[in-house]
Parts: sequence; structure tokens; C-alpha cells
Amino acid sequence: MTQVYDAQNVLVPVTVVEAGPCSVVQVKTAETDGYNAVQIGFSSKKTKNTSKAELAHAKKGGLDVAPRVLSEVRLPSAPTLKVGDIVNVTSFVEGQFVDVIGVTKGKGFQGVVKRFRVAGGPAAHGSMFHRRIGSIGQRQTPGRTWKNQAMPGHMGSEKRTVQNLRVVKVIADKNLILVKGAIPGANGDDVIVRSAIKGRSKA
Repeated sequence: MTQVYDAQNVLVPVTVVEAGPCSVVQVKTAETDGYNAVQIGFSSKKTKNTSKAELAHAKKGGLDVAPRVLSEVRLPSAPTLKVGDIVNVTSFVEGQFVDVIGVTKGKGFQGVVKRFRVAGGPAAHGSMFHRRIGSIGQRQTPGRTWKNQAMPGHMGSEKRTVQNLRVVKVIADKNLILVKGAIPGANGDDVIVRSAIKGRSKA
């Protein structure tokens, strides 16, 4: 993340996203595949790390090397894009609202205090009950633990969508877009940026 000044000289926190160029590797239609979609590839893999199936699929789409990221985007109607077309930042305009889909940072196995913000017990030395979960059920009735009980477990590494982020700036020559606010994942992670499909933000 970084920060830039907008037209009103207001300092805006933004996330820099490299949006393309993405090659159209495959086009699916309702007649041939049962649904409408476009398969796009981003970046590239080393040939030694590419399977023969991946390489053959890439060559069928007109690419010499297999893309490192291959993602399929479903469409409500028949796609107008053709195999070999390039999708880049020209698809976005400044002021547009977008949704960003990514995988959150993985935090490993965590207790309830960090994972669900459970208060825990007294901090004094003699309590013997500090960051544990405490009681999780009743006695003979119902004689079990309720569903959705907050418990320790794996935290993070989940698919999340942040909605209605405004595109502050488009840098076409570098294939970069500056999106207001934070997006899921760590620095360098792969995300999907799409046009917002719900209400628009007032900010």
C-alpha cells in the first residue's frame, strides 16, 4: 500500500495492483460448454515447471509459455472476446468501483482470544485461567456442544471479497491501478479485480 493525493488534494490510502496484461486462453459458450465464460492467464511459468498438459493448453490458446495464473471468469451472456485477445488496465476507468477477490493472510493455528476476540480470564498469577476458551456447553441437557461454538483452529487463508473499492488512478503504461483501501492477501499475492456488482460506496 501507499498513498496519493487526489484532485481535491486529499491524501488517499491506496493499494497498487498490477492488472495485466492478461491473455485470453480459452472462450467457453453455452452451446459448447453449457455456460459462458472466459479463461484468462496472467504472468508466465518456467518451461521446466510446466506440465505437458498445461503447455499444450497454452499453445492451443496461442501462447508460447504457460501462464502462471489461470482463472476463469463466468459471464451472463456470450463473450465478445476471442482467444488471443489481451485484457489490460484499459478495462478500468478512474472513479470506477470494483470488487477485489483474494485469499487472506494465513495465521496458522490460533486460540480463541486472537481468532474470535474472546475476553479470556483474569491476568493475575493465581487464576490459572488466562487465554483458554472456558465453558463450551451445558450439563446433561442438552449434553452436547452447540453448533458454531467459537473454538481454537486454523485462522486465515480464506477466500474473501472486498466490495466497492474506488479506482483512484490508472497507470496504463505500467499496467497498474491504484485502488482506495486495503485488499485481501499479502504483498505480491494474486487477486481478481472485477466491476462492482452491488451498491456503490459514498466515499
